[in-house]
Amino acid sequence: MDEDEKFFRNLYARFNARDMEAVLASMHEDVEWANGMEGGHVHGRDGVREYWTRQWSILDPRVEPVEFSRGPDGETIIEVHQVVHDKAGQLLADRRVGHIFRLEEGLIRRFDIRD
Repeated sequence: MDEDEKFFRNLYARFNARDMEAVLASMHEDVEWANGMEGGHVHGRDGVREYWTRQWSILDPRVEPVEFSRGPDGETIIEVHQVVHDKAGQLLADRRVGHIFRLEEGLIRRFDIRD
């Protein structure tokens, strides 16, 4: 397993454990993060913190990396299995989606979602 794959597997494990501060520490201060609930992007670590706090108050998302590849501009593309329940346990989504990460100096600079 290469270093990037180890980095991202740890990132997903920390996200699924709701270890927000550990995940935020892996982001650039001015990160651009896809807002999967409302569209667009949130900006900066504080924006991601607010977004996840709001998201996790109503949803229970779990993501497991399935496949790793490299894009033409060096971005890391990760196919994930995403399972989302509401807080009552009702299944809302069970699907594979693509996550696209761009790193800068070892930190996540931008995150996008593709269906």
